[in-house]
Amino acid sequence: MIEVLKQQINSSMQPEEQLNRIREFLQIMVLKNLSDQNAFDNIAFTGGTALRILHDSRRFSEDLDFSLVNAKAYDFKILTAGLVRHFRLNNLAADCKPKAEKTVHSVFLKFPGILKELGLGAFAEQKLSIKLEVDTNPPKGALLAETTLNKTYIFSVKHFDLPSMFATKLHACFFRKYTKGRDFYDLVWYLGRKVSPNLELLNNAIRQTEKKAMYVTIADLKDFLLTRLERVDFNAAVADVRRFIMDENELRVINKDSLRSLVSGMYWK
Repeated sequence: MIEVLKQQINSSMQPEEQLNRIREFLQIMVLKNLSDQNAFDNIAFTGGTALRILHDSRRFSEDLDFSLVNAKAYDFKILTAGLVRHFRLNNLAADCKPKAEKTVHSVFLKFPGILKELGLGAFAEQKLSIKLEVDTNPPKGALLAETTLNKTYIFSVKHFDLPSMFATKLHACFFRKYTKGRDFYDLVWYLGRKVSPNLELLNNAIRQTEKKAMYVTIADLKDFLLTRLERVDFNAAVADVRRFIMDENELRVINKDSLRSLVSGMYWK
């Protein structure tokens, strides 16, 4: 498997892109094994990595985010043990310590020594890791879809549909407790494709985290976004997303004026 991973990178790539491409190949392996374990009977793929893998967003991503959609027979620790076993069968050392005590189940799947073997790290102790999270109490209202992927492997993934993914991204952009530039890169992607967000899901997400109802409607969505954009630290946003994009010229659109223009030109149904 190390030789297969080496085929994902070449000397013309910057070190950050090499790391991103290796991580993404491992993410695909995770999704393939979850599909093999029938995990998508219980969980749905969402978030920025889903946007890249399912819809070809141009930015790389670190984490794999899922929402629990069917609790029957769901067991996070069994799923993570299956992932470790899968990687070891493919001659990749992997370890993890799943945490399933809180509402969001999480694990860092770690690959010790892989960076050194690939020539991307000087020390065997350096680890590449992928974080998986499953929200076991997601807000209501998401609509689901299923996609068959052909990315090295052929397999099916259950996931939020695009309007539902947009709703969760809007919630992340404007109600996360810190500025995450990757959210605003994705916001540009959604606005550029004129996606209409799932407002039922957005309002339920706001109510769940903010403990109050806002009732965003299509009629006031534009004003809602323009008001919220005024509060964003776009310098911090650009600094965060820089290492996940291939073309730094794309950073030029992650600013208040560009996003304000995109939002102002939107017509949602």
